[in-house]
Amino acid sequence: MNGDTLVGRTVAGYRLQRYVGEGGTATVYRAEHPERGLAAVKILRSRLAGDPVAVKRFLREAEYGARVSHPHIVRTYDYGQVDGFHYLALEWAEGEPLGDFVTRSGHLAPALVAKIVEQIGAALTAAHHAGIIHRDLKPANIMYNPAEQSAKLLDFGIARDADQSPEERLTRAGFFVGTLQYVAPETLSGELVKEQADVYSLATITYYLLTCSLPFTGKSPRELFQQLLTQPPVPLNEARKGLRFAPAVEATVMHGLQRDRAKRCKTVAEFAEAFCAAVREETPKRGGFLSGLFRKGGA
Repeated sequence: MNGDTLVGRTVAGYRLQRYVGEGGTATVYRAEHPERGLAAVKILRSRLAGDPVAVKRFLREAEYGARVSHPHIVRTYDYGQVDGFHYLALEWAEGEPLGDFVTRSGHLAPALVAKIVEQIGAALTAAHHAGIIHRDLKPANIMYNPAEQSAKLLDFGIARDADQSPEERLTRAGFFVGTLQYVAPETLSGELVKEQADVYSLATITYYLLTCSLPFTGKSPRELFQQLLTQPPVPLNEARKGLRFAPAVEATVMHGLQRDRAKRCKTVAEFAEAFCAAVREETPKRGGFLSGLFRKGGA
């Protein structure tokens, strides 16, 4: 389906105004709704409409997104099938993917990274409390508004229910889902991952935001796969020449990147709180920049 094919059409009350982009399974449009205003509408690619697994994954993203509500999660409005299209309508989040922002801006100041980690950590905590493991955390799946310094989590396309049985899985054993640069090592075996997999991914994002580098240097998927399973990550203070962080900041990030889950932070809240505290310690004069989302339970 050409991205411009549906521009101008109305799908389930959403008038598709502009083609935004597309991923492996869906095309995204900016749309206008008479009651909700601006929205992002995802349309499942027509060639996948007859694929039961693709349809089930698309509906799962919608169902999981509708199950959790948080100021730092892109809101799900509605979803369904109409006129032969499977659609998912979401809140229109101003800004750009966090990865694009970092590519343009370069590595971010620890105080700003802490603010983003706090927000996404709180969003993940809400998702985990709703029984949802995201499994695909990466800068491309975080919308960031630089003007408001606000981050929103999106894309529950490969998320899973924490209580899901092996029989309900959409991924074959021995295969992993996610983005290799950001997945936890235990994901590579295709096992049913727990909340700590999201902890690892959030720690990897933190590492990247601070340094514009990744904890493993493999140039090919095979090399990276092997490093994730057998080698320790590059210490934060060795990631980029001339870039140094306080010992507590480095220790917290590396704690989140422990391959052994028994040594890794147990929850995203634990990781985010520890990282924010370490940054406050490093920059005491700016200690008031954090809003305490975890202590107050919201934004």
